Amino acid sequence: MLDYLYLGLYKTFGFILSILPRKVTIKLMRSLAWFAYTVSKKHQKIIHANLDLAFEKKLSTNEKKRIGIEAFLNLIDTTFGIIYRDKMDKKEVIQNVKFENEEIIKTYQKENKQFILITGHYGNWELLSQSIAINFDLVLVGVGRELDSKLMDDVLTRNRERFNVEMIYKKGAMKGCIRAIGQKKIVGILTDQHLSPSQSIDLDFFNHKATHTPLASILSRKFGIDLIPAYISTDNYENYTVKIYPPIKTLKTENQEEDLKIMTESQAKVLEDIIRQKPEQWFWQHKRWKDFYKEIYEK
Repeated sequence: MLDYLYLGLYKTFGFILSILPRKVTIKLMRSLAWFAYTVSKKHQKIIHANLDLAFEKKLSTNEKKRIGIEAFLNLIDTTFGIIYRDKMDKKEVIQNVKFENEEIIKTYQKENKQFILITGHYGNWELLSQSIAINFDLVLVGVGRELDSKLMDDVLTRNRERFNVEMIYKKGAMKGCIRAIGQKKIVGILTDQHLSPSQSIDLDFFNHKATHTPLASILSRKFGIDLIPAYISTDNYENYTVKIYPPIKTLKTENQEEDLKIMTESQAKVLEDIIRQKPEQWFWQHKRWKDFYKEIYEK
């Protein structure tokens, strides 16, 4: 029953978004973001705790509030975007997306070389995966979490597959990634979420110890495939920029542990540099440092 309620809401929002001018939709998103930040005291505290840790308590309360509201705005834009693009064709999806340094990926394609795309929950990350798959005419296989609603998960899967994006779930992700690489597809991995210590590598992130997924590094080392970072951002929620960064070269010496650490640290460094440029574009609502600084979330 709950599944059909979700589906009804999906279709209702789809209709509303289809008739609203984009500027009105953006105003609606901003109102919802302000409301979510204001009402959700739990997430508000997490956001402020993360920002205090990352920026050494140098941000004012007003600045943390601004970033917090914008973080919710990005989440809403990402969610609405999935619904909004449901009836679009491929050309429509990327008509407001600009690409920087696209020659990096095109060079790999010309040389018939595979790569692993790494990104994070930054900007409209769903649009990032779809726009890259469309622009470079490739099949992108992402790793993600299955939705609690099977019906809505199927809807989202169909939505993504229309734009050359396939998904494998975190449970069994390694096998799924290996299979995708064997099929000459491009694996895309979100590298910025907290993981349990048993599944991660410890490293410094914003000068504080944090866990970080080694999945991309493991695949890179195993198959000799370089990692290409790519992130999406926007200044107005009408036009978006996908920026592709210099590749992180695969590394394979006799010291596997050190190889994985070096490659994973490189991924974290790229992400940190990007977040520092526009912190409001990142997803600050999760307990990124909870294994080593649990106390900041308990205040």
